[in-house]
Amino acid sequence: MDTDPISGLLFYVVFLFAVTLHEAAHAWAALRLGDPTAYQGGQVTLDPRPHIKREPFGMVILPLISVALIGWPFGFASAPYDPRWAMRYPKRAGWMALAGPASNVLLMVIAGVAIWLLLRAGIFTGPESVTFAGIVEPARDGPWQALAFFLGAMYSLNLLLAIFNLIPVPPLDGSGALPLLLSDDMTRRYQQAIWGNSALAWGGILLAWYAFPYIFDPLWLFAVNLLLPGSYS
Repeated sequence: MDTDPISGLLFYVVFLFAVTLHEAAHAWAALRLGDPTAYQGGQVTLDPRPHIKREPFGMVILPLISVALIGWPFGFASAPYDPRWAMRYPKRAGWMALAGPASNVLLMVIAGVAIWLLLRAGIFTGPESVTFAGIVEPARDGPWQALAFFLGAMYSLNLLLAIFNLIPVPPLDGSGALPLLLSDDMTRRYQQAIWGNSALAWGGILLAWYAFPYIFDPLWLFAVNLLLPGSYS
């Protein structure tokens, strides 16, 4: 995907805000549910600096390199939590894990509503073919091209972050949320199996990376057709 410098910068801004909100949501939920670890680290905030300080490579260096090489940002971040709290209160930890993807769904919905309203107002129109950030294009002259790209990137990237993180393999959020579906005994066994198992975590990342296109592509197409019904298949 070819991305000009301005579009690349907009893409990075979308990524930075989406990931910051994701980690702040984890931190806020943990605080409300009894674990102040991330709050004490200054991560219950929409200021990206504490999150960048914790993961400078994943939030700055890798995303900017990936924008330059492949046209869209790829990176990672994390919010600290007390593992003893998670072991003692696995259901609470499960809700904390879901808070991050939920924040991305919220941003996707906001972007989707904005796109829908601008389509109905005749300011945006559907393109001949959609791309990841090119869901709509401006129907009139003016500063609408940048807004169309920004909202398209916000819509697609937050869908991507939500879906990827909900894949139920360690160390992703979907794995942390599994205790909400398991019995207490199964939860204990699961926690003991995954805790501190770096090989399992790397295996989970590789499995998620391999499976992700098969999960994301049809869901993204469905999401695009929610905005432009019946336009693409």
